[in-house]
Amino acid sequence: MLVSDVQNISEAIQKEMTKAIVGQTEVIELVLVALIARGHVLLEGVPGTAKTLMVKALARTLDCDFKRIQFTPDLMPSDIIGTNVFNFRDSSFELRRGPIFTDLLLADEINRTPPKTQSALLEAMEEHQVSVDGQTHEMPTPYFVVATQNPSDQIGTFPLPESQLHRFLM
Repeated sequence: MLVSDVQNISEAIQKEMTKAIVGQTEVIELVLVALIARGHVLLEGVPGTAKTLMVKALARTLDCDFKRIQFTPDLMPSDIIGTNVFNFRDSSFELRRGPIFTDLLLADEINRTPPKTQSALLEAMEEHQVSVDGQTHEMPTPYFVVATQNPSDQIGTFPLPESQLHRFLM
């Protein structure tokens, strides 16, 4: 793909997204840069600044598989990744995939859940795979995580560990 093709596609995506998001042109552009670079994005801001709407608009514009996880204090890693379930028909375990298995994942308010649950995203973001009970499961391509977080001075937030922060390009 030529640079001019990428630029034209990017401009078309930005134009479509600005129909839903007003006044966030620079943020939209940076999110697209991260997507093209196969990185992930962490957006911080107070509630009501269109972070979630931006990611939903991106998913609609790209017509890709999209899932949203609302991070809460009681969320468990298996709620994100999924769990092995016994299949009585063939007497084996099979993975009941969690919402992490998607093209575009919105990890909404990621810092409202403890670090143990936040870490459920580490392998998927870095290696584009998830390991469950010793079995590796590939993530789809593309795989793009956009996480939102509330300002750290708000009550009920947990700091993101350095290992998590390093997984975000922006």
